[in-house]
Amino acid sequence: MKQYLLSIYQPDGPTPPPDVLAGIAEKLDSLNADLKAAGAWVFAGGLHPPSSATVLRAGDGGPLLTDGPYTEGKEHLGGFTIITAPDLDAALAWGGRLADAVAPLPVEVRPFHG
Repeated sequence: MKQYLLSIYQPDGPTPPPDVLAGIAEKLDSLNADLKAAGAWVFAGGLHPPSSATVLRAGDGGPLLTDGPYTEGKEHLGGFTIITAPDLDAALAWGGRLADAVAPLPVEVRPFHG
């Protein structure tokens, strides 16, 4: 079985209100339970805002640290799920369910090497 990264992208800006987040959390809990029951769940997590990021680059005197996201953009990675699936079609089916849970946010599905 291959592993796939299901990435959730969200726009920059304020966090949605708690009642909206509660509905999304419920749907994600249900999806994660289904992934676990199917033996497809590996790991999932939500991320803090991009402003909490630290970027490291190799430098002559050691790593150079920069505050903030690596790139400036209108969207950022907000969370992800790693799954195992027999093929891309199965991974896309799980990705579609994730997209339904976090709508209207987009979900990107990418296979890992190897």
